[in-house]
Amino acid sequence: MKKTIICSTAFALVFGFAVASNSIASDKGPEVMVLTTAKAKKPATFPHKKHQDMMECKECHHTQAADGTQGPYVAGQEHKCETCHDGQKIANKKVDSFMKAAHEKCKGCHKAGHNDKKGPTKCAACHVKK
Repeated sequence: MKKTIICSTAFALVFGFAVASNSIASDKGPEVMVLTTAKAKKPATFPHKKHQDMMECKECHHTQAADGTQGPYVAGQEHKCETCHDGQKIANKKVDSFMKAAHEKCKGCHKAGHNDKKGPTKCAACHVKK
């Protein structure tokens, strides 16, 4: 009887951890995000899932290395961009504001294109009037 209880408990724990880690790994954020900052005149609508379907996370996301510089993307370590992209200095280097970083990253990629398809670069395409 004791062996059955111990084996059942061990199985339940292993199964529970497997299910929990799978659900965490599969959470890739909302399908559509509304990006805004304190200085933004209009929020930008960002079709997150559409971009996920076309490219890998590391093409947009990165981390902060121990010395404060930009580090490689690590799944599960996503933070709001404004956590670092706030125009302040890190490691004696000014970090772009979120607005500047997003405009450079998004517009740069949209101009270059992906799979022979270019994205919008005009303000109204992302900053939709209500």
